Amino acid sequence: MADDTILITGATGFIAQHNIIAALAAGFQVRTAIRSLDRSDQVRAYLAKGGAEPGDRLSFVETDLLKDEGWAEATQGCTYAIHSASSTPSGDYASEEEWIRPAVDGNLRLLRAARAAGVKRVVLTSAFGAIGAGKASPGRPFTEEDWSDLNGNIAPYQKSKTLAERAAWDFIAQQGGGMELATINPTAVMGPALGPDTSHSLMMLKGMLEGQPGQPRIQSCFVDVRDVADLHMRAMTNPAAAGERFLATSGEALWLADVAKILKERLGKQARKISTMQVSDIALKAKALVDPRVKGLLPLLGVDLSASGEKAKRMLGWNPRPPADAIEAAARSMIEVGLVDV
Repeated sequence: MADDTILITGATGFIAQHNIIAALAAGFQVRTAIRSLDRSDQVRAYLAKGGAEPGDRLSFVETDLLKDEGWAEATQGCTYAIHSASSTPSGDYASEEEWIRPAVDGNLRLLRAARAAGVKRVVLTSAFGAIGAGKASPGRPFTEEDWSDLNGNIAPYQKSKTLAERAAWDFIAQQGGGMELATINPTAVMGPALGPDTSHSLMMLKGMLEGQPGQPRIQSCFVDVRDVADLHMRAMTNPAAAGERFLATSGEALWLADVAKILKERLGKQARKISTMQVSDIALKAKALVDPRVKGLLPLLGVDLSASGEKAKRMLGWNPRPPADAIEAAARSMIEVGLVDV
């Protein structure tokens, strides 16, 4: 197994970098896809910050989600592929199509190339956005049986992740040729940032740390990026994971005001700007009239976003960190790499 080569896409991304670190630690050869080879030294620097010095066990290949070039080279000789590259909410996209096309077409490009190269299994980094968006809470924690409602009030990012994951499962069913697929659907991803290319989930902490006046009545489940990477490894190598989705989430859902309290308790003076007050729905709706970014939060007000990670624990022996530890690690790393002004 240690001689196997893994393709991991999206090398500049938060989750992908931790996936690379986990794969190297497990002894694999890693080929990573990146949109521009000019950033390969930067990625190596981020990996070094995470404790990985791979030398020649890591190689780079240039690919683009919207172009065919490079994908055959990327997948050639690989036993497994982890596809983490996708459009994220940190991108600047003018239309819904600009979200959806890279996500859907990128998945299909990777899957076609992987099938042609004889890749055994692809692990797709999907999202909770493909499970619990555009719909009311089911009255129980969301599970892998749930899918987001494309006809509901759903953001472009969540819509893109839903369509992209469905396209991947349809491809495997109709054209997979025996290739296996598993998907990982993380909730809000915390844990240590290795550099400024970070998860959009971490940005919810930025406003808190920099002194936003209170927290909206919104909740989320959380998971540490290191545990997300561990779950990718388990889904890649465990025979039972073929054909399965896995929610990556730890513990109960937390209101953002509770997240602020965790940071207050754990960060000392570095949390001096944080408000633990909860902003009223009326005040938030008034602000949404003049701020489009706030308007996008309104569908989440008061929604129960509880989700269960029991399937991954039961089937794959996954044991994630408590959410408070993941949140603390994220905040400390953001301060260290200069992502926030405290």
